[in-house]
Amino acid sequence: MNQKIKTIAECLDELFPDAHCELNYQNDFELLCAVLLSAQTTDERVNLVTKELFKIYPTAKELAKADVKEVEKIIHSIGLYHNKAQNLIKMARSLDAKYDGKVPKDKEALTSLSGVGTKTANVVLSEYYDLPYFGVDTHVSRIAKRLNMAKDDDSVLKIETKLMRLFPKSRYKKTHHQMIFMGRYLCKAKKPECDKCPQGIKKYCRFSACDKDA
Repeated sequence: MNQKIKTIAECLDELFPDAHCELNYQNDFELLCAVLLSAQTTDERVNLVTKELFKIYPTAKELAKADVKEVEKIIHSIGLYHNKAQNLIKMARSLDAKYDGKVPKDKEALTSLSGVGTKTANVVLSEYYDLPYFGVDTHVSRIAKRLNMAKDDDSVLKIETKLMRLFPKSRYKKTHHQMIFMGRYLCKAKKPECDKCPQGIKKYCRFSACDKDA
């Protein structure tokens, strides 16, 4: 790591030493479902709906047989629930038919499943299988751009590539969660709490609200 990334990493370690996945899950199937549902909504909301979802459909085999309207009723409080319900069932059918209900460790296999994109696959591979992947969601993207680790017009894939080059593999999972915590609780999209940001990070931030001499 260069000095900038080392300083940012040290500050993240001090700010969020216990950063972790805030989605509730008990196994690989539950994690995949939860991450798939998490797009454009909060983890808190996902945890509320998955509590009921997993009670009724605890495995891919059960979910594969579900009626889409019944799934929609359970997850209707989250964004894009129509599409998500359809994707959940299609994904479960593939898991049951091709992988005996187990979530594959292979990224290509994962992204072939309905509703599973690069971010979802990376999160599952990193979080559950502890493999060196770096999930990029809206929080990670925002922090990377504000700290000049990525450009404003960079795609998610471009940001992912840059972050994987900047940080050592051993830090991917931890840094991913720390950047999410940073974006969720401190460097928010509309009202970042710049006064709580450590100087070690603030000096690299290009967000206009930051007082770098504070």
